[in-house]
Amino acid sequence: MSSVILLAWYANLNKLNLTVLQFFFYTAGYHLLQPILNYNLESKSKKEEKSIKNQRDVFNEINLLKNKISELEISLEQAEFRVPKTFPNIKFLNYKDRKRILVTGGAGFVGSHLVDYLMREGHEVIVVDNFFTGRKRNVEHWIGHGNFELIHHDIVNPLLIEVDEIYHLASPASPPHYMLNPVKTIKTNTVGTINMLGLARRVNARILIASTSEVYGDPEIHPQSESYWGHVNPIGPRACYDEGKRVAETLSYAYAKQEKVQVRVARIFNTYGPRMHMNDGRVVSNFILQALQNESITIYGHGKQTRSFQYVSDLVDGLVALMNSSYTLPINLGNPVEHTIDEFAQIIKSIVNGADSSIRYLPAVEDDPQRRRPDITRAKKYLNWEPKISLDAGLRKAVEYFRREILRSSMPIFPKVSPRNSDKELW
Repeated sequence: MSSVILLAWYANLNKLNLTVLQFFFYTAGYHLLQPILNYNLESKSKKEEKSIKNQRDVFNEINLLKNKISELEISLEQAEFRVPKTFPNIKFLNYKDRKRILVTGGAGFVGSHLVDYLMREGHEVIVVDNFFTGRKRNVEHWIGHGNFELIHHDIVNPLLIEVDEIYHLASPASPPHYMLNPVKTIKTNTVGTINMLGLARRVNARILIASTSEVYGDPEIHPQSESYWGHVNPIGPRACYDEGKRVAETLSYAYAKQEKVQVRVARIFNTYGPRMHMNDGRVVSNFILQALQNESITIYGHGKQTRSFQYVSDLVDGLVALMNSSYTLPINLGNPVEHTIDEFAQIIKSIVNGADSSIRYLPAVEDDPQRRRPDITRAKKYLNWEPKISLDAGLRKAVEYFRREILRSSMPIFPKVSPRNSDKELW
């Protein structure tokens, strides 16, 4: 800068041409400013390069992390097959006492509880289910156990298997389910029952047929004993189930007389408890769900019709006792304590704390039984069985189960990243 000032002073003294002076000034200014300009340009380009490089590094890190996550997911999936699964505790039975037991409909409401009982007793259990109303989630805690086997099969088709005992529970049991496909319901209870009775005859197995209180129809005597022949509409909307079960009983005793098959028949009354299907349309599930969601409790008819309800664990005890007994005639399994539908709705409201549900009456359902209560004299005498769980205790367990199910069904489902292609999402 001092050289420029001296040059200007010298030019002024010597009266140099202004153009020459300007040239020197421009030349000096260029040389003075060039480093600054170059610095700014280089600094800007370096910053851009550095920014681009940082972005690339971030993208590379993200891809590396995605790959690591994919590898970890694959490793976890593989580890599931290597790490031993924890199962509920079971008894140990030697080969003489351990039985190989088939449960048809074993992934359903009652069937899955029966499976739990038999597994805990140490038996080998084979579940056959077509999953129309049954769910794998009901028996998933046994999958992988050495004593447990699950077969996806429809019993309308023959089944070739070696077993010691058969619990034949396969059939839709709630009106919305068995009315959905009445022909299929009839085939399950007739053709399916023939297949199971034929299997029992071939392998010399004892078979228990799960019949129903619906064989009594809309009863004209009260309470209903096993000697009552029933009052059933053979062409009504419920006939596919009612008459299907009546034919199943007829087939059972025909096989017992003609083929010497060891047959047990349980006439099951209204049963409730955990693992009931949320939308099965039955009284217990309807009332509990409506009360939990503060919706109107719907009663079909005048509400004075009666029902008796047994908890599912009591039923399982009765089924096992009947299978192990020497009694061959039909036996009622139900709770003799009777309640009107109105009373039952009020009980549900009192158990579901804070329920503001009103009661709404709708037209009665066709062929709906007006009174239903079992006479369990035979069960007490020949099986030493009667229900143990009170209605209040059982309903509290059922309410808690439905509360968890409502919470579970309301949880959001998050997308899962595929290990093979992390850019795609599987819903």
